[in-house]
Amino acid sequence: MKSSALPRELLITTIATLLDGVRHVAVGASSPIPAAGAMLLRAMKEEAGEPAVRISILGSVKHNFFTNGAVELFDCAGQGRIDAFFLGGGQIDGHANINLVGTGTYPQSNVRWPGSFGSAYLYFVVPRVILFREEHTRRIFVDRADFISAPGVSEAGVYRTGGPYALLTGRGLFSFDKTRQGFRLESIHPGHSLDEIRDETGFSFAHDETPACTSLPSEKTLQLLRGRILDELQETYPDFAAQLRTEIMQTN
Repeated sequence: MKSSALPRELLITTIATLLDGVRHVAVGASSPIPAAGAMLLRAMKEEAGEPAVRISILGSVKHNFFTNGAVELFDCAGQGRIDAFFLGGGQIDGHANINLVGTGTYPQSNVRWPGSFGSAYLYFVVPRVILFREEHTRRIFVDRADFISAPGVSEAGVYRTGGPYALLTGRGLFSFDKTRQGFRLESIHPGHSLDEIRDETGFSFAHDETPACTSLPSEKTLQLLRGRILDELQETYPDFAAQLRTEIMQTN
């Protein structure tokens, strides 16, 4: 039976799959879709009687055991106690370098973004960093980032326990191959095509002759997402939860 999942619900369930096997995932305060994916995985593990997944959502009261914000997050990550984290960027290039500073010749940037914060540090110490951008255009996915806030790869001899694991966008799912230092398209979301993704990506990537279609969630998973998970999201991301509820109501 065809799934009735909305595009954002597909992203959430795909994130839950990418996080399978982690013990502790940290999520930023402005990342409702990654947070929903982590919450969905936790709920599915609980229902299956499997070991719990710890979620730390910065800015949340209910879903965050840190009391001193980023200081404890960085300490925890440096000790190897955070298994997964999410990073985005105004630009992401084919070597998984991310730009959170701006475009143009630094410091005379044409566009300025919020800044790198702790992205470079976390990129080096968290083993499963998932790059996430809902928008998939050449504006974001460039051949070479104008400024590197956090490098996707490092030279030989540089001690690094973390790095890019996958790239998820509104059009498809990519894995990152550290041996060739580049992305591989693993699956295409329903309604999109390989030619479309090629046209909207500024860097080259590996892929099968006919890439797979991204796996759709079961109706049972959707019920869990539209019930318990949306209720949990309400505390930290009330606007997003309300928006997604409206989209679901308009579709059904």
